[in-house]
Amino acid sequence: MPLDADARVSKVMFDRKELDAILRVYGMMVAAGEWRDYAIDGLKDRAEFSVFRHAAEHPLYRIVKTPADARRQGAWKIVSATGVILKRGHELAHVLKVFDRAKLRLA
Repeated sequence: MPLDADARVSKVMFDRKELDAILRVYGMMVAAGEWRDYAIDGLKDRAEFSVFRHAAEHPLYRIVKTPADARRQGAWKIVSATGVILKRGHELAHVLKVFDRAKLRLA
């Protein structure tokens, strides 16, 4: 049985360590009552972890992994709901610190 074109295309995805770090931040924000849902997308050129306040809304934030940008700006970026890039970098842990400051502003 032949594979269709979509099945042959490799997708960018988060590895277990990356997903663990992202879910740790997600869990803290859920506990704070700020986030309620998430979606993970593995696309041809990037992987996205989107967080929502309500499932029917647009994502509040997107954590994006783009391996093609790794040498230039860094493979990681945090994008707000308006499309503004809040943080960009080579290390996921460094980029995720943007949510530490957001949590402090909420308290």
